[in-house]
Amino acid sequence: MVVATDYPFLNILWSMIIFFAWVAWIWIVITLFGDIFRRRDIGGWAKGAWIVFIIVVPFLGTLVYLIAQHDGMAERSQKAAEAQQQQMSEYVKSVAGSNSAEEISKAKSLFDAGTINQTEFDALKAKALAV
Repeated sequence: MVVATDYPFLNILWSMIIFFAWVAWIWIVITLFGDIFRRRDIGGWAKGAWIVFIIVVPFLGTLVYLIAQHDGMAERSQKAAEAQQQQMSEYVKSVAGSNSAEEISKAKSLFDAGTINQTEFDALKAKALAV
C-alpha cells in the first residue's frame, strides 16, 4: 500500500504555500500585538479595542491596523532599535575598561618612563580620543 501516490505534487505544493501563509500571518499578528502593547500614545481601552478587533475579525483587523498605524509602527520600531543600540554601546563601553583620560595617562606614564616614543604616544592618544 503506497500512500504517497494518493497525494499529488500540486496538492503538496499548495499545502506548503498555505502553511507558509499561515505562519506569516501568525508572525504579523504577533508583531502587531507587540506593537500595540509597547505603545505609549494610547490608553488601555484603545489597546484592548485593537486586540479584540484583531482577534474577532482577524484578517480585517490586521489589515486595518497595518494601514492605519504603519508610520507609527516604523517610528516605534526605529526608536526601539536605536535605544537598544545605545544600551549595547553603553554596556560595551562600561565593560571594555577605562575611559580615554585613563588611557592617555597610562600612555603618558609609559612615555615618561621611556618605554614608548613620541609617535607611539601620539598614536595611543589618538586611539583613546577616537573612542
